[in-house]
Parts: sequence; structure tokens; C-alpha cells
Amino acid sequence: MQTPTVLVVDYGAQYAQLIARRVREADVYSEIVPASTPVSEIVRREPAAVVLSGGPASVYAEGAPAVDPALFETGIPVFGMCYGFQAMARALGGEVSPDGTREYGRTEIALSGTPGTLHDGLPARHPVWMSHGDSVTAAPQGFTVTASSDRVAVAAFEDTGRRLAGVQYHPEVGHSPHGQEVLRRFLHDVAGITPGWTTASIIDETVEAIRAQVGDGHAICGLSGGVDSAVAAALVQRAIGDRLTCVFVDHGLLRAGEREQVEKDFVAATGAKLHTVDAADRFLDALAGVTDPEEKRKIIGREFIRVFEAATAEVVADHHVGFLVQGTLYPDVVESGGGDGTATIKSHHNVGGLPDDIEFALVEPLRSLFKDEVRTVGAELRLPEVIVRRQPFPGPGLGIRIIGEVTHDRLETLRAADAIAREELTAAGLDHEIWQCPVVLLADVRSVGVQGDGRTYGHPIVLRPVSSEDAMTADWTRLPYEVLERISTRVTNEVAEVNRVVLDVTSKPPGTIEWE
Repeated sequence: MQTPTVLVVDYGAQYAQLIARRVREADVYSEIVPASTPVSEIVRREPAAVVLSGGPASVYAEGAPAVDPALFETGIPVFGMCYGFQAMARALGGEVSPDGTREYGRTEIALSGTPGTLHDGLPARHPVWMSHGDSVTAAPQGFTVTASSDRVAVAAFEDTGRRLAGVQYHPEVGHSPHGQEVLRRFLHDVAGITPGWTTASIIDETVEAIRAQVGDGHAICGLSGGVDSAVAAALVQRAIGDRLTCVFVDHGLLRAGEREQVEKDFVAATGAKLHTVDAADRFLDALAGVTDPEEKRKIIGREFIRVFEAATAEVVADHHVGFLVQGTLYPDVVESGGGDGTATIKSHHNVGGLPDDIEFALVEPLRSLFKDEVRTVGAELRLPEVIVRRQPFPGPGLGIRIIGEVTHDRLETLRAADAIAREELTAAGLDHEIWQCPVVLLADVRSVGVQGDGRTYGHPIVLRPVSSEDAMTADWTRLPYEVLERISTRVTNEVAEVNRVVLDVTSKPPGTIEWE
């Protein structure tokens, strides 16, 4: 049976992916499509509903995206948010005024005497998150106005008979405390969608799709030790059993204990066949004398391809392998302009970028999932917590967390400092509060210190704890001072080459999460 799908029409909103995730949190599957998608294509895809996102434009600006009025004649339920609300009102014959009525940030709305389906039973006045310059001054014919604010007469409307509704605010953000309930009511009560997008359904449908694609063939998966490739491999393993072989390349740039996690914990949990390649010396030789970060990335990617190709040749010696498993996520698909079945291997992904003439067909079991959904699936598959909750880790590994040349001694120094930071964060129960905490070695920088009554000239270590939902934006995590103190004390006492620990308090933007 086909899963009911909600299409999120993206009008350039910074929150389009968040909207899609919020729809899924209401147990309904969603996908993002561009504003240029014609109504005929929307109808062809038979969505259970359409959500019109916000966007930065004014509906009156030249070239601003508009909603084709034909959409509202299809019988498909439609929900408009912010810009989508205004575009919807205008397309249906309502009035939108570029009157400079601006509302940005926290705003209180007041429910009307007829709060309608979306707002019924909610507080008569409650906060929402606004971000608009234009405003709807008159609802389209047949619609009931259900909310207003001090500055806007029409903050929400609905026509439940036609299954159409909209709000001026952003229900998808946490600053609108009742927003998720409003969205849920539209999906379940107005659109009439039966919730069914659950972890169990994701696993069952994905396994069935893998079996249909692979048939009686064989597949290979490049394991990185991260949650994406691990969950992808576990799903394929469940679908085709020992016809999957996983290849793990130890390039010597991993954190402490990660090879053991893959070789013991992952294999024990899944029973997957694993082929490990120890290529640490090869990578170090190739990186000798290199300090430019982009050059380091290219070298690591190039060597990974060669090692992976050689390992694949060993695996396929006994039988033909026609499929390559990759842990591509839905944000990767959206950001690369995909989503219609065209697979793109991203150069920074698990296998480090593969040749254009690759002879494998791609199997991408996570292609429709967000990161938090991947973790949930991993837990349902009973993968070890240490893998499911593993922080994002770059493909080039510690090679891009050493500012300067990568050497064996510098890797050992960084590995030791990183292990201490991870141990203390885990002991403090902070693993679920931070997205990741890169530990960076400033190998080309030395600072004066005093250790053991003597003058030292050691390297600084940078802690970069960040909080994020999707890594597109991030803020630095306010760690407790006592945790920072324990990390600093242990690192400077236990790691010989380090005499200073510093904290990076830069958000993204302007800074990136990684330093290189």
C-alpha cells in the first residue's frame, strides 16, 4: 500500500526542511518540492495534502513565486504558512496589503469567536513566531477568520469544507508553542490523513524496497563507523542477509576505539560480513608535508577511492557484486537538487567520492530520512547506542582537525585529547544535549605554559561543542564550567604535548562547525 505523502512546496524558506520534519513528527510522510513545480506534476504525485512554506519575498515583488489558483480546484487539502498563507489568500481572491505591517519574532495572537478546527481549545491568546512585512487584510470568500494579532486582522483562516487552511505565523518552529498541534490538526482532522509513518513502517517498507531492487544479487557497503552507513548496512543486511559485504577502511585518522566499535559492536549486532583494510601507513605517507586543508581532503579522498577499489576487487573475486550501499540522507537529496530518482554520489560522503564510471547500482535505503529518523531506525534495529548516538564525524577524520601537517605523533596527541573530552561529556550526561564536539589540535601554533615548575612550549587544543538540529545552522553549546574545567585539567595533565585548552564560542554562521 502506498504511503500517504504530503508535499511541502518550498518558496525559499529557511525552514522548509524543518516543516517536512514536523509533518513527519505527526506520523505522516513528507517530501519537499520547489515552488516551480507545476500543478499537473503535483496532481500526478497524488499527495494526501500540500503545505505552502514561508519565504523571503513579498507577494507583490516582481518575479515573486505565486500559487497557481488551479491547485485549489484539485480537491487536494492545502495549508499555507507565512508567505504561503499570503500567496494562498491572494490566489483565492482575498486581499493582501503591502502596507508595511511588519511583525518579526514573538507575537501574541488572539483567537476569534470561532477558533475553528486548528485552534479550538487552545488558549484565547498565545504566542507565535511571526516574520512578515505584508499582511492579509481580507480572507477569501468562504473562509472563516480564526485568529488575529494586534497589528494584523487576519492571522489565520480556514475553509474545512474544501479542506483549505492557513496561518500567518510559523507553526513549525519551537517559538510557536502550539504550532505542532495546529499542524497535526490540519493533517489529521482537516486533510483527513491517517497517521502511519512510524519507525516500524519505515523499516518494513525499506526492507521490501531493497529486496525488490537487489533481487538475488550481491551488494557492498563502505562502512565509516558512523550512524548513517551503519543503519544503511543494517537495513540491507536484514533484506538480503549474507549477500551483503561491508568494507571498513581504517585510514589511521579515526578517533580512539572507533575501529573496535565497527569490528565488534556492529558485527555482533547485525551479523554482517566485514572486510577490514588497514591503510594507516599509506594515508600518512600521502599526507606527509601537506598543510593546506583542501589538499588534505583531496588526498584522503583519492587514497580512499584506491583502497576501496582494491578491497572491492578482493570481495568480488568469488561472485559478481552489482550494488553499492550508500548512507545518503534526505537533506543530501534536497541540497543536491535531487529527489526524483536521480542518484548523486557526494564527494564528502561515506566512501569519499567514487569515479563517474562506477559499475555499481546505488542502494540508498536512507534516502528519504532525516538524521533524527535514522537514529530512531538504528535504535529499532538494535544497533549499539554508541553507534546510534555517535556524533557526526567528517569523512577525512582527524586529518582535518589537525591544523597543519598530519603526522603519527600529532594524531596520537589529538586522539588522546579527543578521548578525554568525549569521556567527560558522557560522564556529565551531555551527549544528548550537543550535536557534536570537534576537538581541534592547533599543530602549527605553540603557546608558553608552566607545567611541573618548568616552562613549556606546547600546543593549544580547541573544544568546539555545538548544538544543532541539522548542521545547516548551529550555536555553541553552553557547557557547565565544571565540565570544561575537568576536560582542561585532564588534557593538560595527561596529554604531554598540550599546555592550553581553549573554547570556540562562534555560531554557524559565521563560522563552520569544523575548522578545516
